[in-house]
Order: sequence, then structure tokens, then C-alpha cells
Amino acid sequence: MKRYFSNPVDLSKVNTLIYHLPDGPTFSVEMDDLDGFLDFDMELGDICDTSDIDGVLHFFPRGNA
Repeated sequence: MKRYFSNPVDLSKVNTLIYHLPDGPTFSVEMDDLDGFLDFDMELGDICDTSDIDGVLHFFPRGNA
């Protein structure tokens, strides 16, 4: 089943974005003032939002999720 509308992500609670690259490596970005530059509705992939627990948002681009 395809999702046509994504759930909005509350970036106010996110301290760190961890981007999981294909083939396994990851890189992290501190979210100090970057929330205005990110639009996850335009990205293809899956999001694991653990910001309520530890302030981290994991992004798995399509093909790696």
C-alpha cells in the first residue's frame, strides 16, 4: 500500500539527523538552525523519528530502507 500523504515531522524536538547512506555508512548533522532548509515531504525514503526519546531523527533514503 502506498502512502500519498506523509505524516509531518516535528523538527523542533530534533537535535541530530542521522542519514543512512546506501551500502551501510551513515553521517550525522546537528540540527541547530537547519530545520528551515529540510523538507522531508520531498524526499523518497523512510523516517524513524526517535526525537521524543533521544532527539534523533533517522532518514533511510529509498533503496536503503
